[in-house]
Amino acid sequence: MLSQPEQPVPARYVRMPHAAKGLTVGLFGGSFNPPHAGHALVAEIALRRLALDQLWWMVTPGNPLKSVRELAPLAERIELSEKIARNPKIKVTAFEAAQHVRYTADTLALVKARNPGVDFVWIMGADSLRDFHRWQRWREIVLTFPIAVIDRPGATLSFLSSVVAKTFDYARVDEGDAPLLARMQAPAWTFIHGPRSSLSSTAIRNAKG
Repeated sequence: MLSQPEQPVPARYVRMPHAAKGLTVGLFGGSFNPPHAGHALVAEIALRRLALDQLWWMVTPGNPLKSVRELAPLAERIELSEKIARNPKIKVTAFEAAQHVRYTADTLALVKARNPGVDFVWIMGADSLRDFHRWQRWREIVLTFPIAVIDRPGATLSFLSSVVAKTFDYARVDEGDAPLLARMQAPAWTFIHGPRSSLSSTAIRNAKG
């Protein structure tokens, strides 16, 4: 049986969101396959604790570290993300697809080059920190923008033993200074505790299977 052609992505989603100079913007990327309330919780915690003006919910075309065979169409993941990310400060985007970038390091370099005067912070779940040193040019990522690591179930303590936490221990910022993080010069990172959701995209996919 021939596979159905993938649904085209509306043009507004493949354009990089606009952010005026002087704003603080969180970058929250992932495959969101599918997006769920746990992702929305991370986004809300980041907006509040980092005192952000915007958060870009970046739906990636694919994760080089994960199989693409189980990946839902990009347009579908964008649509589901819009339903979950209801805060008006959250901008759902898939601009990476139009720029043909596969790696986070390239995405962040592009964002930085195109948005002079905007202060960005990279947002990631603590569960991703364990494998962060496997990411392409991971040190370059840490040196591009400050990073906020949001607590996730089962990852509260294990992040301390991660390669990136040990390598950049000197750049860790006290959680109480999280509202200042976006304005700081990289490398700078903090760990943010808070409510945690046990939801997992993998578990949701398996349940449907």
